Amino acid sequence: MSGQEKQEKNSSDIRDKGLRLTPQRESVLNAVRELGHPTPEEITEKINQQLSGVNLSTVYRNLEILENSNLVQHTHVGHGASIYHPVEKLDHFHLNCGQCGSRIDADIKYAADFVALLNEVFNFEADVTHFPIEGFCSNCKLKQ
Repeated sequence: MSGQEKQEKNSSDIRDKGLRLTPQRESVLNAVRELGHPTPEEITEKINQQLSGVNLSTVYRNLEILENSNLVQHTHVGHGASIYHPVEKLDHFHLNCGQCGSRIDADIKYAADFVALLNEVFNFEADVTHFPIEGFCSNCKLKQ
């Protein structure tokens, strides 16, 4: 998809949700889609390469609007800032190493049995994309 096509898709997606299209909102959605797992700070840095004068509070405000409109979702990882995903990329969950801080993106299918068991036993529908599973990566397990 070309840059122009991506921009048109972002514009269309924003308008389809009934939101007012602003350069800042479009830039925030574009940055989330381009960067993968960006923090608000990374989004701000990316936007300011093309659109000067966008501050962190503007990014946070637009992320909240985009999240409330189901275009992006945040995920908590470790003790730092949340990361953001476009909703169409919520096909994985995160495994965080508590020692080295590395993160593994695991296909959502690997959590299906766990999610189904929680639903069956507790009548609770878990969202494994919102919080990471903490543990130790293979390298750190070897060092213990």
